[in-house]
Amino acid sequence: MSLLHQEQKDDAARGEELTKGTSHVVIAGVVAAVVVTVAIAIYVIAGQKPPVATGEVLNVWAHPMHTQTPGVDASGAQIAVESFDQVMVFAQVRLHNQSQSILSLLNITANTTLDDGIHTCYAATPSSYDTVFMAYPNLGVPHGKALPLVADIQPGQSLEGTFVAAFKMSKEQWDARKDLNFAFSFRYQPNLVLKPNVPVIEQ
Repeated sequence: MSLLHQEQKDDAARGEELTKGTSHVVIAGVVAAVVVTVAIAIYVIAGQKPPVATGEVLNVWAHPMHTQTPGVDASGAQIAVESFDQVMVFAQVRLHNQSQSILSLLNITANTTLDDGIHTCYAATPSSYDTVFMAYPNLGVPHGKALPLVADIQPGQSLEGTFVAAFKMSKEQWDARKDLNFAFSFRYQPNLVLKPNVPVIEQ
């Protein structure tokens, strides 16, 4: 066997060895990448905390109204007659504190989206909620327990009740809405936004 032939054989053997070494490096790199990815996923999942508050919308009622002022003031003098449309929205909800600390509810808003954007209104106070039923006895909406707008929910406890909010819009605008949700604001916590998964009962 010539010396040239021997050198060629040695080069081929060395090339095969280099190729084997490269494949080991690739496999090691893939394994390392998988391990790092799994470690990151475990870290992210472990670091995620559940929301402090959860809730659900139990019932929603809507009552469109066209109101016209009587045209006289308290002393009986004639004044201009005014009229306006509004939709009173009643929502029965349940809020739950799943944290280890007291959860302080600060206010509630109702939000609906029309063609011109989002319309927001604050929920009425519990006393105003009760007054609505006295002023309009034929609403057709169950007069349930009022949900307080300001309340502390103890850890692991729930708060349930009904509130009312009034949108200044016509029935036609209300019927053309694209969205409806209710936002609950808590002290030092993000808002909880609930969308009703129940049909809106028109009254």
